Amino acid sequence: MAVLVSEQTSLEGEGAMLLLADGKPMTTAQAQVATVCAADFYQAVAQLSRTFIDLPVAAVDGKIQEAVAQVAEVIGADRVTLTQVSLDGKSECLTHEWFRPGIARIPSDDAVSLFPWVAERVVRDRGAVIVSRLDELPPDASRDRQSFQEFSIKSLAVCPLIVGESVVGELSFAALTGEHELPTVVGDGLRQRDWDADTIGRLRLVTQIVGSALARKRADLALRAALEDNERLRKRLEAENVYLRTEVKNTNDDYAEVVGRSPAIRAVLHKVDQVAATDVPVLLLGETGTGKELIARAVHAGSARSARPLIAVNCAALPPSLIESELFGHEKGAFTGATQARAGRFELADGGTLFLDEIGDLEPALQGKLLRTLQGGEIERLGSSRLHKVDVRVIAATNRDLKAALGEGRFRADLYYRLSVFPIEVPALRDRRDDIPLLVWHFIQSRQRELGRLVKDIPKAAMDALVAYDWPGNVRELQNIIDRALILSTGPTLRIEEALGVGGAVRGARDRAGGGVEELSAAERAHIIGVLDRCGWAIQGRGKAADRLGLRPSTLRNRMRKLDIRRPAQ
Repeated sequence: MAVLVSEQTSLEGEGAMLLLADGKPMTTAQAQVATVCAADFYQAVAQLSRTFIDLPVAAVDGKIQEAVAQVAEVIGADRVTLTQVSLDGKSECLTHEWFRPGIARIPSDDAVSLFPWVAERVVRDRGAVIVSRLDELPPDASRDRQSFQEFSIKSLAVCPLIVGESVVGELSFAALTGEHELPTVVGDGLRQRDWDADTIGRLRLVTQIVGSALARKRADLALRAALEDNERLRKRLEAENVYLRTEVKNTNDDYAEVVGRSPAIRAVLHKVDQVAATDVPVLLLGETGTGKELIARAVHAGSARSARPLIAVNCAALPPSLIESELFGHEKGAFTGATQARAGRFELADGGTLFLDEIGDLEPALQGKLLRTLQGGEIERLGSSRLHKVDVRVIAATNRDLKAALGEGRFRADLYYRLSVFPIEVPALRDRRDDIPLLVWHFIQSRQRELGRLVKDIPKAAMDALVAYDWPGNVRELQNIIDRALILSTGPTLRIEEALGVGGAVRGARDRAGGGVEELSAAERAHIIGVLDRCGWAIQGRGKAADRLGLRPSTLRNRMRKLDIRRPAQ
């Protein structure tokens, strides 16, 4: 039967009688040969010990390869293999192999599975397993027997590599041809290899030396992996901090909470309560300036992901050449100017929420890549072929008619249905007029200290005008008007007329309660013309008409066409 040689097996001392495999004493000639072989072995072991002392970790693998070849020559083995358990303990593979010319190589991926019975006993019993002949294998070792025959193995000795309390691998010595065996003889002929206790004891010395070298290497690899993880975490936190500092700088306190009691806004908040605790994608629909990002933050705040950040990306604010890098990140050298690797917004949002604003403006090519990420939960940085696993909830928003875009082929149907699992329509300000007084006072209270003002009163006519106005720029336009009114109001009463720029705008809005759409359009037209006049009819840019009105330039141009607003001839 196959033999397990435990760590406690006693070895024969130098003065002990040398025996043959059948228990008979060796002849003087045989003993002399065995003594010479033992001396050669211990000389080789001493050389190995000196080699591995203070050996740099990077050179360990090369020296192990040399060591197993040297030991194989001394003990007369035909093949030596070393398998190692991975650092996470989940797999084992062949890492070093030596064999004589003409001998078939063992596939590295299958090395462990080829001898499952032997491998299981080495790990279980933490001792050497010896198979001197094929018929010693038990019936349940059928796969091992098949491998013995397939690779012409006559006998095998497998010793565990033990580091601390764990078996981290195996060192295997095999005799195949019989031509290189040590003279363990019966009568005049060679026999199948008997791995006696002395030989196993010597092999243990080799495994101790190799195991110590591997322990240093594994400790170094574990340390490097930990340092790399720490560095990745540091860079991620650094990127998050940079992003969040920018968000704090660019985010208005006016949007710190949802303000409103109207049925329209209550219906939106009810939907937020319904969907927040789930992990499904949300699609926010509504005109520009209605506060869709605020609703996205409310969904995130009510979710299990609230401890992680909500990362926002405006898909319309970046050119197509940059949006892919912004979303998915890039490696150093991925394109001109990429001087260092950079994590994308998906990686920053890992474990949290990604808010994709103006999703309807995303280029078709990027729509496909976004869809693959949403389906597989993996991103690929620009310039890299490696996939990163991410766990991100996506909330998208748009002021466009995506269904119309589907029909025109400008938006992918599969992406639309992936994003619109739970759509929420965010109402325009004109559809929630009851909330306008609340919003006005909210903006006053949140901004007046910063602007050095103290407003205690709003004339009823002024508030009525604000409520009656159509607000094409929605809440954002109202916020800008209140900011401007606070700046212009030096006393305790808010001055709205001058903030709107043209008295007719207020008067037209005031008359709306008893008038009609015509008066309201006139007020809106007068207001837009007043802002354009103050901006020299410049529409686009910081501080220009669209910016002051809280509108996108394209939206303002559409309103101008609808209201027949044209620049006066010079």
